[in-house]
Amino acid sequence: QVQLVESGGGWVHPGGSLRLSCATSGIPFSMTTINWYRQAPGEQREMVAGITGAGSAVYVPAVRGRFTISRDNAKGTAYLQMNSLKPEDTAVYFCRVPPKFDPKGAPVSGDYWGQGTQVTVSA
Repeated sequence: QVQLVESGGGWVHPGGSLRLSCATSGIPFSMTTINWYRQAPGEQREMVAGITGAGSAVYVPAVRGRFTISRDNAKGTAYLQMNSLKPEDTAVYFCRVPPKFDPKGAPVSGDYWGQGTQVTVSA
């Protein structure tokens, strides 16, 4: 059974930092891409960062230079270090294991999400 459990959210002043964790089980973690998403009230869920099993990372422009995604394959855990936080970073943050697809585009694995962790940035 695949499980993703986020932790590390909370309330912080603008300019502050938080480190989110995504603990996984039931997946071949070292070969799995992990993505972080966020959803603000009234907004669509958006991807903010992703990291491949090989450690290659991508970021959306809004967080590039402030957020760092990383992973510890031995622990099966991914992290999102968030620095210089802004009020507009306020959202529920989710980690996701996206599905894999065969050459014909058919999914060959599931699409898994954690339950989310709230991040609130305010004065």
